[in-house]
Amino acid sequence: MVVLNRIYTKTGDKGETALVTGVRVPKDDLRIACYGTVDETNACVGLARLTAISQLDGMLARIQNDLFDLGSDLATPEEPAPKFQALRIVEAQVERLENEIDEMNAYLSPLNSFVLPGGAPAAAHLHLARTVCRRAERLAVELARREKVGEAAVKYLNRLSDHLFVASRFANDRGAKDVLWVPGANRG
Repeated sequence: MVVLNRIYTKTGDKGETALVTGVRVPKDDLRIACYGTVDETNACVGLARLTAISQLDGMLARIQNDLFDLGSDLATPEEPAPKFQALRIVEAQVERLENEIDEMNAYLSPLNSFVLPGGAPAAAHLHLARTVCRRAERLAVELARREKVGEAAVKYLNRLSDHLFVASRFANDRGAKDVLWVPGANRG
């Protein structure tokens, strides 16, 4: 029997994986952890899309595609320069997030308290995506201290976490169903 299109390659069985450039690195390399966490963020965004309203779903679909671009960007070291045109996050992708944040924020009342993750299912999933995105951002910042990483890539993660926060409020009936933190409420 001939097996076509196998998903397994066995090339990572000894704890290494290949970057886009073909260079092999350990699977626990910081660069792998960084783009792996971007992948986790993407999965969380996909989960949020299951219950998101259509206006948010379109934004989240674009974000999922951007996150694949970002993963490719992070999986392609800038130095040494690749021998091909690498896919990189660009400033226009960051600006689109900013524009969408501003559009959604126009419908939200100002906050007087921190927002607890919860409310509508889509909002809770967006909060989860936001926290995973923040972890990806921390890893990208650490990676950027050690190696050259595109400025737009780090900026995209920072802006995305803001976007996911505002989107979570938007999903909570435009903030009306936000679950607000009450400091010391359960102290006895």
